[in-house]
Order: sequence, then C-alpha cells, then structure tokens
Amino acid sequence: MALNLLYANDKPGQYPHSWYAATANDLPPFAPLDGDARADVCIVGGGFTGLSAALHLAEAGVRVVLLEAHRVGFGASGRNGGQLGSGQRQDQEVLEKMMGRDAARKLWQLGEDSKALVRDLVARHDIDCDLKPGVAATASSAEDVKDLHQYADLLLTQYHYDQLEILDEEACFALCPSPDYRGGYIDHGAGHLHPLNLALGLAKAAAAAGAVIHENTRVDRIEPGQPARIVTDTGTVTADTLILACNGYLGGLEPKVAARVMPINNFVLATEPLGDRAGEVLTRDVAIADSRFVVNYFRLSGDKRLLFGGGESYGYKFPEDIVGTVRKPMLEIFPHLEDVRVEYAWGGTLAITMKRLPYLARIAPNILSASGYSGHGVGTATHAGQLMALAIRGQSDGFDTMARLPISPFPGGAALRSPLLVLAMTWYAMRDRLGL
Repeated sequence: MALNLLYANDKPGQYPHSWYAATANDLPPFAPLDGDARADVCIVGGGFTGLSAALHLAEAGVRVVLLEAHRVGFGASGRNGGQLGSGQRQDQEVLEKMMGRDAARKLWQLGEDSKALVRDLVARHDIDCDLKPGVAATASSAEDVKDLHQYADLLLTQYHYDQLEILDEEACFALCPSPDYRGGYIDHGAGHLHPLNLALGLAKAAAAAGAVIHENTRVDRIEPGQPARIVTDTGTVTADTLILACNGYLGGLEPKVAARVMPINNFVLATEPLGDRAGEVLTRDVAIADSRFVVNYFRLSGDKRLLFGGGESYGYKFPEDIVGTVRKPMLEIFPHLEDVRVEYAWGGTLAITMKRLPYLARIAPNILSASGYSGHGVGTATHAGQLMALAIRGQSDGFDTMARLPISPFPGGAALRSPLLVLAMTWYAMRDRLGL
C-alpha cells in the first residue's frame, strides 16, 4: 500500500509539474541514506510536520535523522492551496459540543499559536514564501451567509477575536466578482503563502541547525523497540525515538494510524497570467475558501495567475484529466473565465480523519505520530512538528491536548473505508449542487 501511494502518480524523486515547483527556491538535493545510521530521533516524512520537528529538535541539540522517500515538501506540503487558516479544521461551535468549552478554548489558542509559529519561522529564518495576510470565507446561499456571520459574531464575543471583516453581498462581490457568492467575511488574522517554498525554507533551516536529511530514501518497515529500527531501501536507522510524519503517504507502516487516517486526493490548477483581468477574480490580495462541503479555494499568485483548487478523488490514482476536474468548479464560480488558458494542473494526496481533526498519538512510549490534517495543514502540521519536538523533550501539554481529540477508526477498516467515503462524498456533493 505504501509503495502504491508513493509512486502511483509521481516519478521517484521528482516534484510534480506544478506552478509551485516551477517557481520554487533553489535547494540542492539531500543525499539518500547509505548504510546504517544512529540517531536520537528518526523522523519519517519530509513535509511540514517532519521538517518542523527536525528543526526544533536540532535547534535543541538533539541528533536527528529525517527520511523522505522523494524530496522534501514532495507531498501535500508542497502542493496545497497555501492557506494559513485560523483555529482548527472544525469550527469552535463543533469543538465546544464535542469536547466542552474549556477544551475548545485551548484548541482555539493552539490554532492561534500555529499561525504565530509559521510567521515566526518565516521571519526568523528569512524564508521567501510570499506570506501575506487575509483569507475570506464565502457562501453561496443566504442561509450559509447567515451561518458565517453568526460564527464571526461568536468569535468576536466569546473568543475576543477581532480580525474579521464582515462581507454582505455587495461587499463580497466587490472583493470577488463571482455571481455565485452572497457574502461572508475576511479573516485578516489568517494568511496565504507559497507552500513548497515554506517547506524548502524549513528544510534549509533544519539542515543548518544540524539535522541530517536523506531524500530518495524509502522506509520499508519499522521494527518497534527501545531503540526502534527503521529499515529503508538503502540502509537502516536505529533511534531512541521515532516520529511518523507521513500523513497521506503512511500506507501500512503503522496500522493504528492507518485505521484512523485516510488518504484522499485534491487538485489545483494555475491559469495563464491574467494581467488586467485579475480584478475579475479578486480585487484584494486575499485567499478565498467557500462553504461547500467539497471546498473550492483560490487566490492570485504573484504573477497574477488564478490558483484554483477543487474536486476530490479516492483511491491511489489521480484522474487522467485533472484540468477538466478542476475547470468544472472553477467555471461555476467564474463563468466569465471560460476563455482563460490553464498552464499547470496537479494533484496531491492529503489525509482526513472521521472528525476532520488531526490525529496526534503516542503509538508506543518512544513512537509519536501526527497526521490527518484534513485540509488545514499549513499551520497545524508545522505546529504539530513543534509539539512533538517539545513532547520528546518533556514538555507535552500541547501535544497531550491535541492527542485528546476523539479520533475514531474509519468503519470497515482499510478495505471498506474508501467505498463508504465515496458514498458519503457523493451525497454531500449532490447537496452542494442542489444548494441544500
């Protein structure tokens, strides 16, 4: 299973043909593992989670070896919509009902901490990733607009979060000239960035701090124990502590995590530069995520392309026509862009959980895992890496708070979870189309 996911859609050791890869900052490849190595901590996975953990541990003087099957930032970390969102993937009302108000407030603060962490890392390590403020939540029905405005009021009155600008229908159209949207709000405390360049910057900083990174090194199996032994296609690593930071590419390496975290695919396109027509998409430099169950998300790039994400698929293989998959929802939002040429289209594998909340767990006394960010990973994954690094060093409050999230296994196990999810997603997609 792991091998299928790792190579189902991509060539070994190569980034996908994306606008992100085409505009990536230069970072020379890291050599594969060659033979046997010893580490205090071994990290499997070179996305935001693993790179953040490696950076924070190395800065504390811990001997770290990070193993990545392809290239750092190769997976969802280097392919996503680049939105640094507030809070958790689920809103505070859901979290209050699920866990109580006190726990929900702790989770909100952890979400605020995750944004602050990304901003601090970008500033401290001079990471050139076009980080800018502003993410708008938009809705297509009057009922959904009402819900967004009520939620904005809750954040202001109950959480003292004063970063939201309310959009009525006129203001929403002035921001985003789409006939589909009816209102929403702009979260000026959230942000957007070039995700692959963030990952590359984290890798550069981790290596400078002393972390040893091996790319093109596939982990084939884990032999638990104290120490743990990690067996790869090019050698082994023996480590006192193991961090699993694989997200949607975990495969069958750890069954307990695999039962709760399921890979799904999402897709993004980049149009030709829009030039003067950029104002037909957005009139301010913010990102947008709408209220559909299968979310549409988009923003303008620095060279005025529309970066538009939409559509999902399940199983390993991406659809043959990614452009057609994403153009369909794009033209529902922007029918006036039908003549615009698409220059890049790519897919990525992320991971979701039943509750659409991350799954952080101590699998064994010396094995920690974080994954299942459910489309909210830019800040949460980066923060999860820091929380695991702190937990390994004996400061586990934040990790323990996240680990208490009630993440249950998918029904039916690995064999049935994808078919059941397809049925559920089809139903919700139909509700979106019908405006229910």
